[in-house]
Amino acid sequence: MRILIFITLVSLSLFLVGCGYTLGEIKPTIMRRVNTISVETFKNDTLIPRLESQTADALAKQFQQDGTYRIETPDRADANLSGTIISVKRQPMRVYASNVMQTSEFELILIVDYSVKDRLTGALLMKGRAEGHVPFFVNSDNINSDLMTDQNINYPIAAQRAAEAIVGKVSEGW
Repeated sequence: MRILIFITLVSLSLFLVGCGYTLGEIKPTIMRRVNTISVETFKNDTLIPRLESQTADALAKQFQQDGTYRIETPDRADANLSGTIISVKRQPMRVYASNVMQTSEFELILIVDYSVKDRLTGALLMKGRAEGHVPFFVNSDNINSDLMTDQNINYPIAAQRAAEAIVGKVSEGW
């Protein structure tokens, strides 16, 4: 009976070893020596104020939540991440059934270019483009409806979604 249990456990462990599961982070090959990263305040090519700090803040928080890299100051980090907010778009998605000329739902799209450079050599490790998409509804009350206020409320969410895309790429390669 003990022999049967032992053989079963050994064969099960050998089977599981070959399944490809690993524990811990799996960094992209180019980022294998990077343990700490700094997030610089982004450049803002839009006319929307404070969007660059919201995006950098969301990115730093996302890196902390992910845990693959530790956030550090730019002069002590292994790599520095910088970026530029390229544009913010608002696209109509849905109209009211009673008035097809009035949009009831929009999609806010935040587009960010980013690059990761080695602090010591200045070599470009990664670069790419990320987008944060947020659908949002407009207040149906025509008198009190304010599209810009509804849009402004969703900027931090769009920044968070763009940050998730960047961290996914930098931490895991996808």
